Amino acid sequence: MEDVLRSLGFLCLGSRMKRIGEQLQADTQRVLDRLEVRIQSSQYPLLAALDRLGPLPVGELALSLGVAQPGVTRSATLLAELGLVEVNPSNDDQRRRIVSLSRNGRRLVDQAKREIWPSIENAVAGLCADLSGPLLGQLAAIEDRLAATPLDRRAENTRVAAS
Repeated sequence: MEDVLRSLGFLCLGSRMKRIGEQLQADTQRVLDRLEVRIQSSQYPLLAALDRLGPLPVGELALSLGVAQPGVTRSATLLAELGLVEVNPSNDDQRRRIVSLSRNGRRLVDQAKREIWPSIENAVAGLCADLSGPLLGQLAAIEDRLAATPLDRRAENTRVAAS
């Protein structure tokens, strides 16, 4: 059967990247399930950000991950219910919620850094093999270009230039 997304090239690049991302997350989830880790693969970036940057307000955590704040709020709430993060009001502004790793969250991240993340990273690097340099550079360039000029503006500019 024809892979329509693939055959449409740049027209469906976003859909193809989403498909690849979903596949990588699903595969990562299977790794976590085999290791009996009780969180979703999509929640690890939040834990990694807290590990790397320390306690953060929800808005800054969302910004550091490049995702919408409501999604971070939902993930933080679920991770708090699992005892992996703590969400507390800010000392200087009670409306702001500060998210930090709990003791159990720190243990999970430490274990993940030793036993889980390296194997997943190696698997993805192996998957990309000789593409790792160019692929990562190209993805970074795409992200930078989209940040500078979003796709909708590029589409308008292309349509105007074509007429």
